[in-house]
Amino acid sequence: MKLKSILIGAVLVAAASAPQASACSRILYVGDTTATANDQLRIVGRSLDWATPIPTNIYVYPRGMHKVGNTTPGSIEWTSKYGAVYAVSYDGGITEGMNEKGLVINGLFCRGTVYDNEATLKLPGMSLAMFVGWLLDMNATTDEVVAVLREHNFNISGATFDGGTVSALHWGITDPTGACAVLEFDHGDVKVYTGQDLPALTNDPDFPAMNAINDYWVKVGGENFLPGTVKSPDRYARGYFFQGHVEHTNDADLGLTIIRTILFNVSVPYKYTVSTEKNVSSTQWRSFANLRDRLYYFDLVTNRGIYYIDLKTLDLYPGAPVLKLVTTDYPDFSGCINSHLKQSHPFTPMY
Repeated sequence: MKLKSILIGAVLVAAASAPQASACSRILYVGDTTATANDQLRIVGRSLDWATPIPTNIYVYPRGMHKVGNTTPGSIEWTSKYGAVYAVSYDGGITEGMNEKGLVINGLFCRGTVYDNEATLKLPGMSLAMFVGWLLDMNATTDEVVAVLREHNFNISGATFDGGTVSALHWGITDPTGACAVLEFDHGDVKVYTGQDLPALTNDPDFPAMNAINDYWVKVGGENFLPGTVKSPDRYARGYFFQGHVEHTNDADLGLTIIRTILFNVSVPYKYTVSTEKNVSSTQWRSFANLRDRLYYFDLVTNRGIYYIDLKTLDLYPGAPVLKLVTTDYPDFSGCINSHLKQSHPFTPMY
């Protein structure tokens, strides 16, 4: 895995620590590399893990919508260039999403994240609730997102939730070509690690330290032994190993089956408890973004079915309505759920 570290003088507001055992996992499945670029399959699978339920609904936004990044004077404003599907937690903040160009951005918890410093506080405001949406709305590729971060013309802040927690996050970014970036925030500096088809991302420690830990497990060899706990480095090692030792196909259905089973292996069982870890997080939901075919699958663990949104067949023209899916309303549904999307007001950001 080739990594290039780019230090970007950036932006953002101080974050309280996440619960003691917060967890999320992102694994990239790559299809048959002998196929043409347009035919090669890539699916980003991620789990959202938290100690208490995080209600999450699906929104589809069209192009041409005017938005603001925060309520503070001088905050960033934009008119969206691309339509996108967002997973919105608490109906107040975008956790992740995929735009119509196949760009995917996933937010995962990372303890120790600190977003701001004295130099960032006077920059234009950007709420964590809108950050992912801004990047998806205005960029078609991973390289474009990294260029925006190089400008570092924003200051991120975020409302508290779940009893006073401010989201301590890092982000995985992937586009249909396999160009990837991991974004981490360290006391107002944005560190960006780029590479082709970066296979795994979990939580803390930071990305370079995590890869150093994983290098140990690569040398041990997963055929001999893999770490089995729900801790972040263990989940990273398992996901990294399995994605490299499965069939690589460009068949979308088979590829989805493969990445789903890998995500099951790195997920945390629902209602899992350990007496010595009071804040163990269970997997609340999983998503699977097929970048090639623009399919966004959502798997709420308390539902009995997995369904998907087909971005290619939705009207995302300027002036089209915002669409919403309440994920708990269809516990038995499986398959394309486009026809069940309902017109909606935009969600109200938790600025």
